[in-house]
Amino acid sequence: MVGTSERAWYRRKRLYAVLLLLVLLVLYFDRALLGKWMYPLQYEALIVEQSQAYDVDPYLIASIIRVESNFRPTKTSPKGAIGLMQLMPPTAEWIAKQEGDEPAGPERLQEADRNIRYGTWYVRSLQQQFASDGEAKRDAIARVAAAYNAGPGNVERWLSEGRWDGTLDRADDIPFGETRHYVHRVYYYYVKYEQTYPELAPNP
Repeated sequence: MVGTSERAWYRRKRLYAVLLLLVLLVLYFDRALLGKWMYPLQYEALIVEQSQAYDVDPYLIASIIRVESNFRPTKTSPKGAIGLMQLMPPTAEWIAKQEGDEPAGPERLQEADRNIRYGTWYVRSLQQQFASDGEAKRDAIARVAAAYNAGPGNVERWLSEGRWDGTLDRADDIPFGETRHYVHRVYYYYVKYEQTYPELAPNP
């Protein structure tokens, strides 16, 4: 004979199964909701604000943040990179000088608005160096992402020596394994964010 406690356990189990089924059905039929559940986006207003200020693609900024820190503003890497866009303190200090700001210490680099502003400024500088009008957007993203990860000097050398042609299709030719993986991940999330958050698209 099944006891009272066991019957209650079976009822709870059935209830959880029904609730799970309902959630899955909602996610299946609402693809937009499913996409935002799978690819959440934080700091959307800051990303849009700084992307507009520096004329940078907001999807690229969102993708870099996702890969660099997974939207954790207090993340610090073993190498000392800090915050949402994982800025190295010397790089952040140089950017602060360009922007006319006081030097920002490690704690201030954990501030989301400052970190995204400096990171977006840096992405713009890399775009000016490695992106060209009229080329495939995916290739510009690949070069900028590679420079963000490996440094512009390395990317310049790879291109000048013919070790990488600068395209996404040949990203596996990038000499640094970490950077190869980084470029593919940034572009993957770029596509997902572009599909999931059309409201971020810059006005034509």
